[in-house]
Amino acid sequence: MAERERTDIDSIEFDFFDDSPTAESAREGSPPKRRRRLPTRPPTGAGGPIVRLAALVAGAILLAAVLVLWANSCREGQRKDQFGNYMESVAKVGADSKRIGRDLNNLIFSAGIKVGDLKSELDGLRQAQGQTVQSAQGLDPPGALREQHESLVEALQLRVSGLNGLAGGFTQIADVASSQAAGELLAEQSNRLVASDVLYDDFFKDAAQNVMEEEGIRGVAVPDSNFVSNLDFSSPRSWKLIVDRLTKPVNAGGLRGNRIEGVRVLPSRTQLSPSEDNTVKASDRLAFEVLVNNSGQTQETQVKVTLTIQQSPEPIRQEQEIDAINPGDTDAVVFRDLGQVSFGSNTILKVTVEPVTGETNTNNNSAEYVVIFTFG
Repeated sequence: MAERERTDIDSIEFDFFDDSPTAESAREGSPPKRRRRLPTRPPTGAGGPIVRLAALVAGAILLAAVLVLWANSCREGQRKDQFGNYMESVAKVGADSKRIGRDLNNLIFSAGIKVGDLKSELDGLRQAQGQTVQSAQGLDPPGALREQHESLVEALQLRVSGLNGLAGGFTQIADVASSQAAGELLAEQSNRLVASDVLYDDFFKDAAQNVMEEEGIRGVAVPDSNFVSNLDFSSPRSWKLIVDRLTKPVNAGGLRGNRIEGVRVLPSRTQLSPSEDNTVKASDRLAFEVLVNNSGQTQETQVKVTLTIQQSPEPIRQEQEIDAINPGDTDAVVFRDLGQVSFGSNTILKVTVEPVTGETNTNNNSAEYVVIFTFG
């Protein structure tokens, strides 16, 4: 009996949740009921919904990050374009003003020009410079450069003021007691032109470059605009000599003439010897500095200086011009980018300063040197 009861117990299914078919239903032929399954955990494998959800979230975050970076990049590109476009406009205005300064320099040191012609030409330069001011005032600088832009406009306005002062000064020189007093008057006015370059460089160019560095703007250059090319513009002595040249007859100032004082090799600054052979190391930095001295008593203008390397088959010849040399002063003219020189053989290097009107002694207007070019 115990053995049979154990067998019956072993055959019993302990399912508290499913309605298993009973012996009676089986005997009566009723279909067995389907066993219900307990809920199971969602799969955690690669294709599970949690993993897919996590992947979607990660993708959304990545896409958002990419969009943010792209938007930032676009904004940075737009800011750089804004600064770049502004500086391009400044470059045009600055180039126009620089050209006016160059025209003024050529006008002042033109050989044979008269005071009346100079005043007429000055009026045209004043008007042209006034137009550069208007152009600058019409520019729209980036917000970070508002203060620097104001300095740009002020520098250009100072150039107008200097030109106005020179025009007025030349109108008065006939009534001034001496050329010395006239020189002081003109120097005072021209100092505004010199000051305009300082204002432009310090308060616009350098200051704007600093602002762009702070703003993270790279690759945008601030243009130059130097108005004065001859620093003698600030010298009363130089202006006195200009007045003398403009108002007195040729040769009224005494002896006239220039001479070759010497030639130096750059970058070594070695002085060439006119009596011995000179060994010169050739390189892409090779240049010759010709020293020209005004040995007369009158300011000389538009002085032409020529350098010739008499090599075969093609000699090298260059020419430059000195705006003005005052009596007793020495000016340096540098000749660069000489091209291919001949190596190993003696070569004649000749320099010449063109004689001026009324010059009587031309023996020292040229000099020759024997040079031997070697590889640097």
